[in-house]
Amino acid sequence: MLDLLFTNPFAFVVVIGAILIAIAIHEAAHCYMADYLGDPTPRSLGRLTLNPLAHLDPLGTIMIIVTGGFGWGKASPFDPYNLRHPDRDTALIALAGPTSNILIAVLISIALHLLPLQPIAYVLIFIMRLNIGLALFNLIPVPPLDGSKIFFKHSYSTNYLLLLILIFPIFNGSSLASLIVSPISNLLLRFLV
Repeated sequence: MLDLLFTNPFAFVVVIGAILIAIAIHEAAHCYMADYLGDPTPRSLGRLTLNPLAHLDPLGTIMIIVTGGFGWGKASPFDPYNLRHPDRDTALIALAGPTSNILIAVLISIALHLLPLQPIAYVLIFIMRLNIGLALFNLIPVPPLDGSKIFFKHSYSTNYLLLLILIFPIFNGSSLASLIVSPISNLLLRFLV
């Protein structure tokens, strides 16, 4: 992605902007769900916002730029002791992020089919692909990704080495995450476009 900065700075800004907005919506969805389920932690920490600055993780943001799209936002804070049904509600909070990204992709798809948006269709399809990829990546059941909280009753501690193996392009120029996510993402994108 860094090469895009030098070859097409405008496209670089659009891509980074789309990534930051997708991550902000994803993390805000976690926070709003935690708040809805009775945990005041996100509200007290100022995380009930769509402002990307509130949701960016410095290392995760650098990873997005270096790897071309795989990285992470700041973990959404919640306290399971404030939840009525901690196991179920933790899974719901985790599911809210990927669901928000799929919803964005579906809304863009509807707009593309109903409105005359052909001049910017390429950009909108890119944003759809990005959001579908973000949702699917986060559903991988590796801590700290959302999938570990959805599919396992008790999520284990973060394994940054495993996470780096997932996102670095070490398999013939592709990352393991890309090899997992891309076929499903392409299928969903074909359906939506």
